[in-house]
Amino acid sequence: MNRRTFLGAAGLGAAASLQGSYSQASGGQNSTLGGPAYSGAPAGHHIPEPGMQSKPNMIWILGDQLRAQALSMNGDPNARTPSLSRAEVNGSNFTRNVSGFPLCCPFRGSMLTSRYPHHCVPGHEYPLPAGMPTVADVFNENGYNTAYFGKWHLGGFHESQGRAAFFITDPNRRGHFQTWVGYENNNSQWDTWVHGGSGKDAFHYRLPGYETDALTDLLLKYLKEQAEQTKNGSGKPFFAVLSVEPPHDPNVAPEQYMRNYEPARLKLRENVAHVPRVEDRARRELAGYYAQIENLDWNYGRVIAALQESGALWNTHVMFFADHGEMAGSHGMFRKTNPYEESIRTPMIITGGQPVYGKWRTGRKPVLSNHVDIAPTALGLCGIQKPAWMEGTDYSHHRIDKPAGPEPDSAYLQQIVPTGHADSTNVPYRGIVTTDGWKLVCLENFTWMLFNLNEDPYEEANQAQNNFFRAERKRLLNRLRQWVADTKDNFSVPTE
Repeated sequence: MNRRTFLGAAGLGAAASLQGSYSQASGGQNSTLGGPAYSGAPAGHHIPEPGMQSKPNMIWILGDQLRAQALSMNGDPNARTPSLSRAEVNGSNFTRNVSGFPLCCPFRGSMLTSRYPHHCVPGHEYPLPAGMPTVADVFNENGYNTAYFGKWHLGGFHESQGRAAFFITDPNRRGHFQTWVGYENNNSQWDTWVHGGSGKDAFHYRLPGYETDALTDLLLKYLKEQAEQTKNGSGKPFFAVLSVEPPHDPNVAPEQYMRNYEPARLKLRENVAHVPRVEDRARRELAGYYAQIENLDWNYGRVIAALQESGALWNTHVMFFADHGEMAGSHGMFRKTNPYEESIRTPMIITGGQPVYGKWRTGRKPVLSNHVDIAPTALGLCGIQKPAWMEGTDYSHHRIDKPAGPEPDSAYLQQIVPTGHADSTNVPYRGIVTTDGWKLVCLENFTWMLFNLNEDPYEEANQAQNNFFRAERKRLLNRLRQWVADTKDNFSVPTE
């Protein structure tokens, strides 16, 4: 492949035209470099830079049960995540991103529809409502190819009836993605079955090897196909999702990652309960957890490298995030569903496009984004206005230079239908996290949690019933009451 063909395949029209100008005016070769001599604009003049096309590509990469605190750039001394650290430098890290309902199914419903869980998927094993539009519909309508690979968990299958990996999701309930290769739920990373298609084109097979590696292979194959279509002139912009279950339990990864983490040498978070049973379990599980995260980071790096190799990275936004966190012994708890920071605080790192230079905003951003904001932000990055049925906020102006719209002063937290599982908080609650650093969470007619995260990031001083903070509690209760009303939720916020 010559240089001109390569640049054309990468979709860099501006760069290709610059290349053409080099050879047009020179009529010969550069004797030093052996390539076309440059004879464009005179020396000392600025020439146009290649930029993003009017319809850039979009990729989502998400893990399951990955808390934001478990990344090296966010201060975890155990973590090894160099690819994501690089992404933070070249992109934007929304350091206050939250999962407003820290549970798989409700999060995923809100992620795809930008609707709050009480309007979409209110609990575990609830399906995505039939006919409900998703972000894939919007990309489809705007001329994009759309694809989804991996964990779905929106088919409504109840695992009391059997193993979810052998549940075939109705083709009409796959979010309207043009390409869909997924599974309902699995929790067995070395025995992952995927399905897709319909009728005579239906398929169901076991992935070879470890889940994160094999699913990433499927995405890389898709990206190669998109690059080939661009090369032959039939390409379209694309929206692709890679949804992997690791670092969800059981916490196991390929040996080359497992060997890097010895349970006894791990540094636990300061708020892990000093109970031998809790500490022992936390260390055992975290060893595999960090191994899974390192493997996910490696696969993330594979995707970035493939985009770079094809030239598509400069015209692609990549959003990395997770559905919820993992307590791992903090406050003596494990797993998710509760409103503590380890459960709700998740990564949101946006990279791609032109690193550092140009009209790009990079670095750590204290953006208080939520699950309903993912789809509007993705659309905004691609220059597409969010439809009226989406309830979230477009935060794309924190990554690209564009006018900022109004932003809420807080993020809404919910648990609507409890799971009833062990290691879960099995009671409904509502709460808020505010941009000025407060967290309030209520049970029905009872103020449960009140933390000043600015001075108490480990949430060790619950001031919910301390009247020294009565004025602050009243202010936050009023704001929570407004959230309930504005979203047409049904919950009894305490009066005081």
